[in-house]
Amino acid sequence: MRIKRYYFLATLILLMISTLIARLVQIQLLNTESYSNHHINLLKESVAQRTQEIVIDDGRGQFLDRSGKPLTYLEKPVLILFPFLKNSKWNESKLADILNIPINRLQTEIENAKEPFVFGGKEPYILNEEQMKSINNLKIPGVFAVNKRSPNNNNSAAQLIGIVGEQAETFLKRYPDKKGMQNVKIGITGLQKQFDEFLLPEGESKLIYHVDALGEPLFGVDVKYSGSGNPYYPVNVQTTIDKNLQAKIEHLVDKYYIKKGGVILLDIKNNSVLASVSRPAMDPSHPFANDAATNMMTTAHIPGSVFKAVTAAATIENDAVRDDELFHCSENMYGKPDKRKLGELNFDESFSQSCNRTFGDLAKRLKDKNPSLLEEYAKRLGLTGQISWHGDVYHLEDFHQLQEDKGRVFADSESKKDGNLVAQTGIGQQEVRVTPLGVANMMATIARGGQKEMVRAVSALKYRDGTTLVHFPQKKLEGEIISRVTALKLQKMLRHVVTSENGTGRWFGNLPYEVAGKSGTAETGIFKGDQQLHNKWFAGYFPFQQPKYSLVTVNLGVPENEGGVNSLFADIVSLLYEEDHK
Repeated sequence: MRIKRYYFLATLILLMISTLIARLVQIQLLNTESYSNHHINLLKESVAQRTQEIVIDDGRGQFLDRSGKPLTYLEKPVLILFPFLKNSKWNESKLADILNIPINRLQTEIENAKEPFVFGGKEPYILNEEQMKSINNLKIPGVFAVNKRSPNNNNSAAQLIGIVGEQAETFLKRYPDKKGMQNVKIGITGLQKQFDEFLLPEGESKLIYHVDALGEPLFGVDVKYSGSGNPYYPVNVQTTIDKNLQAKIEHLVDKYYIKKGGVILLDIKNNSVLASVSRPAMDPSHPFANDAATNMMTTAHIPGSVFKAVTAAATIENDAVRDDELFHCSENMYGKPDKRKLGELNFDESFSQSCNRTFGDLAKRLKDKNPSLLEEYAKRLGLTGQISWHGDVYHLEDFHQLQEDKGRVFADSESKKDGNLVAQTGIGQQEVRVTPLGVANMMATIARGGQKEMVRAVSALKYRDGTTLVHFPQKKLEGEIISRVTALKLQKMLRHVVTSENGTGRWFGNLPYEVAGKSGTAETGIFKGDQQLHNKWFAGYFPFQQPKYSLVTVNLGVPENEGGVNSLFADIVSLLYEEDHK
């Protein structure tokens, strides 16, 4: 009996030892780069325990504006100091003289340091070129003047560019062949996500030194530089954004208290995004709070009367209206008295004064000709579908610059057969959903005489040395287009919205640039108390004779008597005129 107990005890001990050995093998040999559900890199962590370091650049590619100015980072010339200086004899008075500061300020910060730090902390001491050269010429171990990169927290075009974060599981799903890098930050939204594969770092740039268990230098005070030796990487993304315009338009959006909505501005000549502002504003510390990470400019919303441009285009090309025809614009679409007594209006007047009765009737006529006409002309105008730049890039097939809603006119095939639903669709209500980006593209298409193009937000991928890795050329959108005659007719109608005495855009008549455009007030079906909330739009292009800009301002989910989009649109037009005439 006693022998059996010994055997049992020996077997149990052997089992425990085997389990322990297996666990050690797992930790030290098998899962060293991806340990536990948190995917901890044990090799990296073990090295970190024996070193002290300061990161100068995380190595991830960055975003530039159209002229090469940084959008997502700040590069500051700063002083880096290492804590072992407190135990060393070095020429601190010489350094204090170069910085023109009291020597005790240096001594205090170094004495309190437990790891390498930027002198000045959260408000770093910024060096000039002469100071940097003088400091580095001192050749003091543990004292370095460097250009250090840090995130730019001013949130410029934040939703367009997107956010990054550590998501190990997502990383491994996206890049199964890059095991061991799973704790590197990846793009989660926006351009950061779309261009993530190009932006992944080859390694951080940092100053590093080895310490013993007490934190003392292990191999003397020899600080090493660690970084990618590749002169071509990281790759940077050159956007089409104008940094100066972006900042000024962001300020204007906040001036008019746009809580949800924003602005999209296109350069008509090359169909590129010059500025993109989305609200709610994003807090870098909590980017997903209040749905602020969502780019409202690429999200589909109810457009209201802005959509009448589509109904008008389909009407013109399908001869659905007579030149001498008048519509009962003192009545609503159901033949009952309307709150706006507009009287008898022809087609052009109905567009400039935004008569719902006219465009409801015309939509039903178009349905009788072909129930798909409104959908077809929304695509012909570049309003719906995949409108941002897409195509093959290296091994990436059908690469898309932007994540965007494609928009829709009808939710299903049955809706386009119902006369009442079609009438509501003709005025941009019911199931119509379009993005501000799509509306801006429609205005640019009309301004170009019907030529529709993909919208670019990125012009090129640039190597570290500034040479081009990938160029994103202008590309036409596939599919049928409207005729030039139709485009010219729409141009006159959009201009008449502004020049007509009773036009819905008449307050834009005195701007320094001649504007053509269309307003929109969409019912959302959402109520706050007894007030229904509306989407307020103004979309247009300018200068009218030589179109240069397409602009959309939108304020989402506000009471009918609020808006701000017209004043915002007007201020941006004036801003662009001033910038162009400096």
